[in-house]
Amino acid sequence: MMAGTGSWLRRAGVAGVVLALLASGASAAERIKLGVMGGVEEELAEVARKVAARNGLELDVVTFSDYAIPNAALEAGDLDANAFQHKPYLDAQIKARGYHIVPIGYTIVAPIGFYSRTLKGIGELKEGARVGIPNDPSNGGRALNLLAANGLLKLRDGKGLVPSVLDVVENPKKLQIIEIEAAQLPRSLEDLAGAVINTNYAVNSGLSPAKDALIIEPRVGNPYGNFIAVREKDKDRPSFKTLVAAYQSPEVKDFLEARFKGAMLPAW
Repeated sequence: MMAGTGSWLRRAGVAGVVLALLASGASAAERIKLGVMGGVEEELAEVARKVAARNGLELDVVTFSDYAIPNAALEAGDLDANAFQHKPYLDAQIKARGYHIVPIGYTIVAPIGFYSRTLKGIGELKEGARVGIPNDPSNGGRALNLLAANGLLKLRDGKGLVPSVLDVVENPKKLQIIEIEAAQLPRSLEDLAGAVINTNYAVNSGLSPAKDALIIEPRVGNPYGNFIAVREKDKDRPSFKTLVAAYQSPEVKDFLEARFKGAMLPAW
């Protein structure tokens, strides 16, 4: 009787250990707190979240409305990763703020375009017209390069992807370049002849890059592919491979094609 009881206790003890291990494994499932911009990036993250979940990775998606915040939150440790920016933007942020952040995998590319509520073509811009561009260095430079590529401005040589309004050396139509927070540009169209607007904000406001952009960046060879970024010290964390694979999955590619019809393209 005593031997039987001991045997039962031993079996119960083993079973208890197994159950404890299973419970521990369940509670210790990998989780990543991921920062994205609200709207388009949030929709994309939701598709990636479902793919990641099937591969054992839970994503807690945190949305923002201001480009400046996700990198600050990542640097501070409030996020594990973010997915919203391109390399020129991150380079400018690192230069200005000293962040220790690196890209680990591409997501989408969204060609930036010029939109107007009143003009039917870019040639209708009148002398002295007010034109809005994003007020952050990288997207502002991107907007200026788009205007220059279409003959509206000439920029100082050697400024590459990040010229500023101070680098405008020729302005044949004497355009007034108005720097405005990127998220506010769609609302500002009522007070402007037109504006260069990031695609996520354009789409969120009901504008179609394919139909409404009077001029737009080329899709091929575009240097503004967005990516997932993490703290440099954490870049080899195994779960980040699962995160990148989720974003670069067939499900995400199919979603982009169906939802955005060419406005957002895979960048991998």
